[in-house]
Amino acid sequence: MSRIYNRKDQNEKRKVLRNSMPQTELILWNRLKGRQIKNKKFRRQFGVGRYVIDFYCPEIKLAIEVDGDTHNSPDEIEYDKTRQSEIENLGIIFLRIKNEEVFKNIEEVILKIERRITELIH
Repeated sequence: MSRIYNRKDQNEKRKVLRNSMPQTELILWNRLKGRQIKNKKFRRQFGVGRYVIDFYCPEIKLAIEVDGDTHNSPDEIEYDKTRQSEIENLGIIFLRIKNEEVFKNIEEVILKIERRITELIH
């Protein structure tokens, strides 16, 4: 059986992604790290299969993706659907957040994440 999570062949890719996170991901990461939300540990740029998830909480199998404008093209929409479906087939729940949400109202984003966590643990 091959490794599913954080495959070694993706180490460099994940490192590059962590070191070049867009502003919206940095803003959200500053609120996720250190178990600040519902005492859940999140990891950033976490590998699942051949993909890398923006943020992931292994304990409850919650993936958080921050989507910018590049996710609006027809090709990207199709890619995201396929990617999300493959990851969800592993039992991982997705929560998608748009860049604008992070910039305009980070507190509402945090509440949305808290609600999803509450749903998953009850």
